[in-house]
This record gives sequence, C-alpha cells and structure tokens, in this order.
Amino acid sequence: MSHDVHVPNAAEGTDLVPAERLVRPIQRFMRMSIAGGVLLLGCAVLAIIWANSGFADLYHTIFHGTDLEVVFGQIHISHHLIHWINDALMAIFFLLVGLEIKREMLVGELASPKKAALPIAAAIGGMVVPALIYAAINLGQPSMRGWGVPMATDIAFALGVLALLGSRVPIALKVFLTSLAIVDDLGALVVIALFYTDEIATAYLMYGACAVGVLVLFNMFKVRSPIPYLLVGVGLWYFLLESGVHSTIAGVLLAMTIPATARVDSQRFSSATSDALDTFDHHGKLGHCVRTNSTQRAAVQSIASSCSHVTPPLHRIEFALHGWVAFLILPVFALANAGLHIGEGAGAALVGSTSLGIILGLSIGKPLGIFGACWIATKLGIATLPTGTTWKHIVGVGMLGGIGFTMALFIGTLAFPTAAGLEAAKMGILLASLISAVGGTLILLTCKSAEASGEGTQFDDEDQQDDQPQSLAA
Repeated sequence: MSHDVHVPNAAEGTDLVPAERLVRPIQRFMRMSIAGGVLLLGCAVLAIIWANSGFADLYHTIFHGTDLEVVFGQIHISHHLIHWINDALMAIFFLLVGLEIKREMLVGELASPKKAALPIAAAIGGMVVPALIYAAINLGQPSMRGWGVPMATDIAFALGVLALLGSRVPIALKVFLTSLAIVDDLGALVVIALFYTDEIATAYLMYGACAVGVLVLFNMFKVRSPIPYLLVGVGLWYFLLESGVHSTIAGVLLAMTIPATARVDSQRFSSATSDALDTFDHHGKLGHCVRTNSTQRAAVQSIASSCSHVTPPLHRIEFALHGWVAFLILPVFALANAGLHIGEGAGAALVGSTSLGIILGLSIGKPLGIFGACWIATKLGIATLPTGTTWKHIVGVGMLGGIGFTMALFIGTLAFPTAAGLEAAKMGILLASLISAVGGTLILLTCKSAEASGEGTQFDDEDQQDDQPQSLAA
C-alpha cells in the first residue's frame, strides 16, 4: 500500500469547534497505516466468536442463506450475500490492487530494473516454495486443488505489523515488503485466472474482451473522467461473472486501462494556481470574505479544478478507494469469510493434509522461499539488499510474508467447494498467519541496523522517472 505522507492544509492550526474535537481522534486513527489492519483483525476475531456462539445459526443465515437479486432489463443476477461480497465487493479491492501494481510499475519500486529485481525474486520464491510444500503433502488427494492458498501474502496485516515496530524497522524494508506483496498479489491474480476457472462461456468472454477494447480506446483518446471507465467496468464485471472467469479479475483489467498521465503539466498548474491565488488575495484585501465575494469563490473553484487536472485519474481513483477498501470492504470480507466453526473434529482437521500443507507452506515455505530467492539474486549480482537492512531483516520480512489472511481466504473459497475442505483451509490459514505474525515480529525486534552489524548493501541510485509516465494501456 502507499506510504502515508502528511501535507499541511489550510484547516490545520485553526480553532476546532466541539464537533471537530470529537471526530479528530477518529480521523487520526483512520490516517494511521495500522488502522486498517486492526479493523481487519477485529472483524476476523468477531467472525470466529460469532460462528462459535449461540448465534452461529444467525451468522450462517445472514451470509450463506440471504439471497440478493439485481434485475436490470433482461439481466437477472441472484446470489447469496457471501457471493456478492466475494464476487462484487472484492472486485473493488482488486481494482485497487491493480492500480497499485500499475503505479509501482510506472513510477514506483518496480519501475527500475535494479530496484525491482529483489522484490520480484522474493515474491517468486515466496510463491513457488509454499506451493511445492503444499503439493508434496497433498499429492494425489482431492485437497491438491488448494495448492494456491499458501502462495498469498496479506499486505495490510504484514505492513500493520511493521508499523507497530515503528523506527526499529528501516524505511527501505517497508518499501521492499510493499513491493514484494504487490508482485505477490499479481502472481495470485494470474493463479486465480488460470487455475481456478472451471468452465468458460465463450460468448460472454468475447463480450468481456470487447469491453476491455472500449476501455483501451478511452485511454488512447485520453478520456480523463473516471465515470466512463467505471461504467464500462461494471459491464466487464458482469461479462466475466457470466463467462466463468472469476469476476474479480475485471477490477485488475479495468485498473490497467486507467490513465496515468495528467491533463495539464506542473508548469501550467503552477502558473494557473498562482494567478488564482493572486486574485484571491487581491479581493481579500478589499475587506470582503469568501462567503460574500463571488470573485474569491471563483478563484477557489479554479484552484480546485487545476488540482483535479494535474492529478492523473489513476492516482485520484486510488486515493478515493483506499478508505473504502481498508475500512469497509476488507473488514466485511473478513467478517463473512473468517467464521470458522471449531467443533469436535477440529483437532483432526488441524493435522489433516489440507491444514498441514497450508500451515507449513505459509509459516515455513514463505520465509524459506523469500530468503532463498533474495540470497540467490544477490549472489548472482542482479540485486542488492535494501538500504540499512541485514539478512536477519529479510528472514523477519519472510516470516511476515506468511501472513496470508485476505488473499489466502479468497483463494480458499475458490479451491474448496465443500464446507469441510473450506473449514480445514480456514483453520490452517488463521493458525499459520498467527505463527508468521508472532515469529516475524520477534525476529525483527532483535535486528540491528546494517551499519551496526556490518552487513547490508544499498540500492544504486537510479535516474528519476518521467514526471508523466505513459499508461500501460496506451
């Protein structure tokens, strides 16, 4: 996820009215990078408690027994509530993931081959080794279908743990984990599209391809308003839903076509904003206030319009979605999917091949794969460790990579159609994520800086990226 950067605004430093004093602590909490992870964890715990309480039937009735229908002309869609959450709400989550992947590939850590080499290698190692461990344990069994579950890393939880550690963790390590998790998400999307699609309805798939073509044309003709993209994106989601390809892939395809260039350049923005500010200041000296001065109001609107034009649609949509995803979509997903019922057979399920494969894949395979891939990449000379980090930091981050909560649960719902298989998968995911979070935290708490230990190397400085990168769809 993107890093929090505080930019002062005009409202800061003013006296707060009582209502503002009341909501200010909540606003500060929501700005914290850890807040989304805390809420996600809270909803997961609530789901487990609810599913094992006297109200367990209500839990299953709400999420698995409630049908919602959408009728639009000849289109009629009817699914259980949990399917709407997993297929529709999560498509918005995947749209945000796609926007972050595209941004990182254009102007972020994945834009430079030298900087991208290490997180890409780490992500590949962190996907392959867990999948192989799971496959070795489940070879020849029906549960083999779940090999993709331990490949996933939950970026919100992993970065939340790093945020808790504060200054004990080098900034470069947080950037490395973010880039690693984004590449990991991309790998998970490929796995979902290729291996967890059962039957294909060719006609709807062709309709989906036409929708993607329209989105690409919007990009080519420099359509900057998000509305046309989102409207066609809804159609793309429906076509993929009916085609058999998992509908959440629509979010990623839509993200790849969102323009990453601004309508105006920084020089024009600076000039127009400066003129508008001069106009605002001049009329303010005449003794008028904004409420009664139409010229000042027009100047403010001009500045707001300029801000919109200088910010690429990709960044505007990404910024707008972050709060909804972190504080609504992912918590609702966790509440609906983490409700693991712990019955009499829980112990047997825990040592079964499904749970065991996931636990060993996430808690052992992830750190082993990430560390091993990083070690090979540095020995081959294609990458170096992030600034201020040591190999022990990489081991700790590798452990945090085993927190597979959100994406692992999502793949689990696709891999295990039976209730028993899904419950075993949930048990493995939750236990492995807990082991990985505690283990990674303990390791990172004992880490010293690269300067103190005499290890670590630095990334080479790269040339600055173009201020206005071209869209991948262009």
